Amino acid sequence: MAKDIPEWVTDEIQNAKFGKPQSIARTGYILDIYEQDNKIDAQLYEPVEDGRYIITLDLSKKLKPSDLQKGVVYEFSFDVFKAPLGKKVIEFLKKEKEIDMEAIYQFELKELELLDVGSSAESPPEEEE
Repeated sequence: MAKDIPEWVTDEIQNAKFGKPQSIARTGYILDIYEQDNKIDAQLYEPVEDGRYIITLDLSKKLKPSDLQKGVVYEFSFDVFKAPLGKKVIEFLKKEKEIDMEAIYQFELKELELLDVGSSAESPPEEEE
């Protein structure tokens, strides 16, 4: 964490207790793949609970980063873990850092399905007479 953030704020954020996961599905595409960290960044068409459209997803063990493609449309099925922050930390972040954050989120990708978006819009080539 940044040096100008007090230790008590850093401690609460690093030791946040995540609740039970909520499973959701969203469509979008992969922006970046981090093979060493087993994570991806995804751009979603519908936001997650806190309003974000871009999220970092941890990949489950059965998903291999090398099997994924950037820029193609997928339906992502993932678990959302939420850890609420205390009032003091929320107020500090808002007042001192101009960050409006009430919870920390973690996203774990369970499965994804490649969507064949472009094929239905394409018409067959016309024959010349």
